Amino acid sequence: MDRPGRQVTRSALVRGALLAAPLLFFVVFFGYPVTAIVGRGLREDGGWQWDRLTEVVGDPGTLRVLWFTCWQAAASTVLTLVLALPAAYVFARLRFPGRRVLHAAVTVPFVLPTVVTGAAFLALVGRGGVLDDAFGVRLDDGVWAILLAHVFFNYAVVVRTVGGLWAQLDPRQEEAARVLGAGRLAAWRRVTLPALTPSVAAAALMVFLFTFTSFGVIQILGTPDRATLEVEIYRQTAQLLRLDTAAVLTLVQLTAVVALLVTHRLVTRRRVGALRLVDPAGTARPPRGWAQWTALGGVLATVALLLALPLGVLVERSLAGPDGYGLHHYRALAHADGTFLVAPAEAVGNSLRFAAAATAIALLVGGCAAVALTRRAGRLTRGFDALLMLPLGTSAVTVGFGFLIALDEPPLDLRSSWVLVPLAQALVGVPFVVRVLVPVLGAVDERLREAAAVLGASPWRAWRAVDLPLVWRSALVAGGFAFAVSLGEFGATVFLARPDEPTLPVAVARLLGRAGAENYGQAMALSVVLMLVCTVTLLSLERLAPSRSAGTF
Repeated sequence: MDRPGRQVTRSALVRGALLAAPLLFFVVFFGYPVTAIVGRGLREDGGWQWDRLTEVVGDPGTLRVLWFTCWQAAASTVLTLVLALPAAYVFARLRFPGRRVLHAAVTVPFVLPTVVTGAAFLALVGRGGVLDDAFGVRLDDGVWAILLAHVFFNYAVVVRTVGGLWAQLDPRQEEAARVLGAGRLAAWRRVTLPALTPSVAAAALMVFLFTFTSFGVIQILGTPDRATLEVEIYRQTAQLLRLDTAAVLTLVQLTAVVALLVTHRLVTRRRVGALRLVDPAGTARPPRGWAQWTALGGVLATVALLLALPLGVLVERSLAGPDGYGLHHYRALAHADGTFLVAPAEAVGNSLRFAAAATAIALLVGGCAAVALTRRAGRLTRGFDALLMLPLGTSAVTVGFGFLIALDEPPLDLRSSWVLVPLAQALVGVPFVVRVLVPVLGAVDERLREAAAVLGASPWRAWRAVDLPLVWRSALVAGGFAFAVSLGEFGATVFLARPDEPTLPVAVARLLGRAGAENYGQAMALSVVLMLVCTVTLLSLERLAPSRSAGTF
């Protein structure tokens, strides 16, 4: 039997090994490419051109992009909170027929690629869209199409983050305040709102992060004078080949993202330490009174108009052919033309293959990181936890172009390899794997692991006997989220996907970039295919997810 000192040493070695694998992955496939492209842009004749920082940041064009990026992100966040907080209440406190299915449905837009989101709103509010044909109304000339598309995409972030916590707050505390004489609004403001505030702030920060780094939506719905930092980085890199300007913009965006993630971590830690939660199964009740029925009706109307209508229009436009409704555009996907070297339908198989490989990588890397982070985490591992979130906010364009620049010589000569695409997609999938697995692994009683170790079990055998039976369902959920986000990754893949191996988001963007009703119809058809794959994945997750964790990401 091992002595206690030897067990502690072995545990430390195992934790170090578990941290080493994801750390090496992030250094090689995130830190190195980003550093390479920044160095390529700011190093000249062996020296750093730091004066370019002030030149680029002080340029009126850059300031205009920065202002629009911040302004539209703030407006999108406020609008999302206004429309989604009532839904968080409804799903947390009200029980009604179809509640679980509707809860899954509002999450579908979040796992859809932003390219599909842009295409859906282009079909609804753009030139020749449904509103244009029926009422002569277009919203793509202004910023409203962008804001509504961002609400569509981020609605579930607020519903799941705030609603998941709201469902676990003990309603008896608010009821006690009312018994003591407080009105309904006063009781909610004094009891429930303070408990929800950190969760609302965390959700707002995440929405701001996603909209601050928006690419696909802006690429499709934006105009030259309405570009985010991410879109401007793409323009400077791929179109103008001004790597120095792109490098400075990347540093600006990275600095802002780090500040947001640090703030988000502080808010999240405060939330976890301050609340006393109950089983959410008993907190929802059938709606009573006009206020609750009005809230339920308003949420159903919002879901129908804001979420279901754009997706329905996407399906309608994919079926509208030259001779009426039919499968003309779907059949055309099986044939190659001047837009593609291969038939667009082959993008389906490419995307599934790349996403499956990315999911395997994300589960391996994220699983090791999650286990290490839940084993007596110190300051070093907490810092690594924040590092894992960086790819969500770092310019995917920078990462993709950095792959091409950095991974083009031995021992990592991967420039012509298909594995570049799943590696880039896995960078986005790993944070989702970690966020799903850490709470579950953290809830495993440490005494069970210690008992297994005392009985002579190795760390691997103890994990297999204690942790695996408790977390395998959550691991499947984590893999499903990684698969969905990998399937829809666009910013890096647009650089890395070869012309003869396009992914679904890249194929949709290429078709939308070509004039003609045929290309537009095929883009809508491909978007529907991508939407169906993501929807099936999400509904499968809802069936696998444990009931206690169904309300959170």
